[in-house]
Amino acid sequence: MTNPLVTINIPVYKCENYIYRCLESVRNQTYQNLEIILVNDSTPDNSVQIIQDYIQTYPELNIQLYHLEENQGLSVVRNKGIDLSNGKYIYMLDSDDYISENCLEKLVINSEQYNCEITVGESICEFEDTGERKQMFQINSNKNLIKGNEKIFDSFVNGVYPVIGPNKLYLRSFINQHQLKFVKGLYSQDELWAFHCAEKLDSISFIKDITYIYFMNSGSTIFNKKKINFENHQTIVEWFTKSYNSSHDGIRRKLIRKKIVNFKKLTLQMQYRCMRDDVEYWRINYNRLKKAPSLTISDYFSSDFSKQQKKENLLLNLPTNLGFKLFKKRYEGWG
Repeated sequence: MTNPLVTINIPVYKCENYIYRCLESVRNQTYQNLEIILVNDSTPDNSVQIIQDYIQTYPELNIQLYHLEENQGLSVVRNKGIDLSNGKYIYMLDSDDYISENCLEKLVINSEQYNCEITVGESICEFEDTGERKQMFQINSNKNLIKGNEKIFDSFVNGVYPVIGPNKLYLRSFINQHQLKFVKGLYSQDELWAFHCAEKLDSISFIKDITYIYFMNSGSTIFNKKKINFENHQTIVEWFTKSYNSSHDGIRRKLIRKKIVNFKKLTLQMQYRCMRDDVEYWRINYNRLKKAPSLTISDYFSSDFSKQQKKENLLLNLPTNLGFKLFKKRYEGWG
């Protein structure tokens, strides 16, 4: 096996309680040809000092710390990390998470073996309050490799592999060739980033080993979604719609319709869970989401959509008051 350089991109913002553990997981990798890029998003805590002390303690490590003059959000930080990367591969690691000792060795071996643009590992979630570990963001493919963009996009839409940006080894030339960027201003950027990657991918491989520990602390976004996050979801649907309108491929448009139905359902469920008291805002977003592409009449006669998806599409396009009444009844029943 060749020994290609891997660039690890780590965002730095309010991570003083976790960044040392994160860096230690990188230092202890069995794969050593690494470049570590940390981008400081004007963090107000002690994270930078911890990193600087770490760099002095381990001068043999190839670590570079860059500073943004003002806080600009994770999307800008990720883009800056990509621009500064020199490795054949890029690996995104969030500063409150950490990786297994053989994470990068396994991902590199797989990527080199299959000569693929992205390799995906399995993740496990560790909950700060209980210490419980639970596998999430699972890979649902029974194959080690998928080739061909049509097959990959179909797999993405049908949830064969996770959308999270981290725990994927990206071929840097793939990102640069297609000028892939995280959209500035989006907090929930992984879903759209994965969509844009899936639109361009010709090869993706998987390993079924746990390589990433996703640390669920009380400050994790997944637990603290606010209005800005759901405005982001609206923006993501607009990007889906833009791709839908620009495509002349009937199969691709059908898959995007399926993606939009699933994403609208997820958005409204999450919004109700996180902002249950703001019924009016839920109604506003329900009405806004109805403007996005929906299933066509012919889709209802197609086996490409499940009965549940057809039902959801109907329930997502009712008069707003009726839509909320039925949603609330179903949601409370789910709870």
